[in-house]
Amino acid sequence: MLRITEIRVPAAAPETERAALEAKLKKIGKGRLPVFRIVRHGLDARRKPQIFSVYTVDLALGSPEREQAFCAKNRALKASIVQEKEYKIPVRDGGAPLRTVVVGAGPAGLFCALVLARAGMSPILIEQGAPVEERQRDVEAFWQGGALKPWSNVQFGEGGAGTFSDGKLNSGIRDADGRIAWMLDAFIRAGAPEAIRYEAKPHIGTDVLRRVVKGLREEILSAGGQVLFHTRMTDLLIREGRVCGIGTENVTDGTERILEAEAVILAPGHSARGLFRLLAEKGVWMEPKPFAMGVRIQHPQAQINALQYGEAAPDHLPAADYKLTAKAADGRGVYSFCMCPGGYVVNASSEDRRLCVNGMSYAARAGENANAALAVQIRPEDTAEAGLFGGMELQEKLEAAAWRAGNGRIPLQLWGDFAAGTASAALGEVRPACRGDWAFADLHEVLPDFISRALTDAMPQFARHLPGFDRPDALLCGVESRTSSPVRIRRDEAGESNIKGLFPCGEGAGYAGGITSAAVDGIRTAEAVIFASAKTPS
Repeated sequence: MLRITEIRVPAAAPETERAALEAKLKKIGKGRLPVFRIVRHGLDARRKPQIFSVYTVDLALGSPEREQAFCAKNRALKASIVQEKEYKIPVRDGGAPLRTVVVGAGPAGLFCALVLARAGMSPILIEQGAPVEERQRDVEAFWQGGALKPWSNVQFGEGGAGTFSDGKLNSGIRDADGRIAWMLDAFIRAGAPEAIRYEAKPHIGTDVLRRVVKGLREEILSAGGQVLFHTRMTDLLIREGRVCGIGTENVTDGTERILEAEAVILAPGHSARGLFRLLAEKGVWMEPKPFAMGVRIQHPQAQINALQYGEAAPDHLPAADYKLTAKAADGRGVYSFCMCPGGYVVNASSEDRRLCVNGMSYAARAGENANAALAVQIRPEDTAEAGLFGGMELQEKLEAAAWRAGNGRIPLQLWGDFAAGTASAALGEVRPACRGDWAFADLHEVLPDFISRALTDAMPQFARHLPGFDRPDALLCGVESRTSSPVRIRRDEAGESNIKGLFPCGEGAGYAGGITSAAVDGIRTAEAVIFASAKTPS
């Protein structure tokens, strides 16, 4: 296959842009349009107001010899011969399949269970929350003022916390074995758009992602897996240093059950605080890890579009995003995180009388505001005196303060008031785009001084990159506390904990940071279990 990179055409409406791309490919094909596949597409806005689409395409020229000859004759083109590796699910080479339970139906758990099911391992996937259809109703009712359901909310339930987010699939992890491509194909089979295969910054959107999650579940079931919802892990059963099963409870009716297992995959979300405490009691290897906390900031999406694309940007361009980094006076990193173009700040609480926020976008990203977390690094030494769960306890403290500050609603403060140290009393031109009620508050009453100082130090640096980012009426919402897990469940090179047969994986276990990396870690963990199964006697 011949791959050509950096084919540039003016950004335009989809039909116009496609015609321009095909016209360039016809020149390469000497008048004929070769068979081609888009491998990557992104935007280049460095020379605004001129905005370009940049494509990488694979061409089929008929034979390796013709492709080699083409490369030799067209050295000015950025062309090369590529052969991508196709991912194959490992096949058990002997041994009896281990009785396997996967705990948690976020991206890591879903893809771990999917690979195991496709490999003939018949896994049982348990999730303390609700199936995504029921979960969506519960979350929408909560945002409308209904009661918080502790096992069915923005954090807990089928699909994990990412289900009520922007559904971003970009990741910085390296993948030479084709796992990401295999994952994307699974998403597409389940209903995601084909464009996620090649967009430089792929996203699905929360409205589409909910359908995709259901599709993944149906594929697990059709491949021989089981899925148990409303099922919480309450005990880890260990015999002679090895897992022999787990205790469970149905959170709707209290029914208790033992699931015997020779392999238990722990794929919790980063909010599974009760599970973390249970594991510590059982002597499972764990350690504190760096994480981050801060606030969400909202700007008009039109402002971000103008800054990134230019004032005269055409309407057909997608809602613009940004990525910002800064360093506070005390050396802490401060950075934008999980930026949601055309999105909403959502009440993402999962515990009574504690409040946290997240960002969410629908597939169209057509909302009035842009929002992103402004996250400040939390170092293990910041909470070392409190022990293993010092970071988690700091999260809980800030979330309780946020709940009090807003009296159960999202606490909101204008940036200018935050900088001046006064509570807000009126909005400026920026109107809140929230899911869940909000209330004016003073976020200094929520955040510790070192986070407030870091945000104040960082804002002028952000504004140098995006002039006007520090507009006084930009809206801060707190508290963004669930950026990643504050603890790591340790594992060895074979993927196992110090308890044999226990395999931690995914974001909650401390090994991923987003949908794609979590899903890939779930795939890798499934491979480790398949390999372990092959070593057991039949």
